[in-house]
Amino acid sequence: MKELFALLLVLCMLLLTLVACAPAGTTPDAGGNEGGDAPAEKLTIRAAGMKGPTSLGLVKLMEDNAAGTSQNKYEFNIYTKADEITPKLIKGELDMAALPANAAATVYGKTDGAITVLAVNTLGVVYVVEKGDSVQSLTDLAGKKIYAVGKGTTPEYGLSYILSQNGMSISDLDIEWKNEATEILPLLKAQENAIAMIPQPFVTAAQVQVEGLRVALSLNEEWNKLNNGSQFITGVLVARTEFVEKNPEAVAAFLAEYEASINYAKTETDAAAELVVKYGIMDAVPLAKKALPNCNLAFLAGADMKTALTGYLTTLYNQNPQSIGGSLPADGFYYVKE
Repeated sequence: MKELFALLLVLCMLLLTLVACAPAGTTPDAGGNEGGDAPAEKLTIRAAGMKGPTSLGLVKLMEDNAAGTSQNKYEFNIYTKADEITPKLIKGELDMAALPANAAATVYGKTDGAITVLAVNTLGVVYVVEKGDSVQSLTDLAGKKIYAVGKGTTPEYGLSYILSQNGMSISDLDIEWKNEATEILPLLKAQENAIAMIPQPFVTAAQVQVEGLRVALSLNEEWNKLNNGSQFITGVLVARTEFVEKNPEAVAAFLAEYEASINYAKTETDAAAELVVKYGIMDAVPLAKKALPNCNLAFLAGADMKTALTGYLTTLYNQNPQSIGGSLPADGFYYVKE
């Protein structure tokens, strides 16, 4: 009996010694997590995009976020217009957003640098379409009635610049501006030889519904013909400057995931089309499949982004300073890590 008591006493002393020697703050964990520390909680990023091309590259990241496999945690919202997004961004109700490039420059100027561009996500997606074959070149647009969307935004400024570089003016055209591309569809259906300037994916949607509708001109191709060292840029991904400065690791993780998501949308179009509809960016999978290859999705970050975007904004500024808010953005507008 004495031997048993002595043995138990020795075992108790050994157990006490092991507990005392354990590093402070660590306890055994049934799940095998040494130290029992809970996994670090993911940072939640509030992000927004618009229906249309500038949000197409987000869909794989949205799906990964829903599955809980993304490095950050995201709260995504999709809006119809940029002016629904920018006030929320300025007020700090959003952390990131996909915006038209010139709108981003305007917000930067109005807020004394409150936002930063992280990446270019979409190149030119604006097209001239017609029922007929009367438009074979830019000069063929002179004097013609054209229904268009995008007054005061990328489509108008892009068209105006391209025309000016070809010895023409936007006043040479009879343009009837509409608020939404959906307003133009009935006109294309009803009128013979109708001409319109609309962006993807609305071009694809219109071609499905309007017999004989063809793409006459691509503003992206016309811009590239100028060979001026810039690119026609439709959309960018911006973030609040304060958020970027406080969360550099989360921003780096986002950029890596965003690039992968854009590449997925470009290469896995069938699967991406399903996600485009799932997340409310387009309404029909067949249309999304046809539109995705024509939406000029891109991922330009760092120095490449700065070079391309600076060239684009400079051409707009030289044509009409108010197209980008009255002044060219400072270097702080571009997120380029040293």
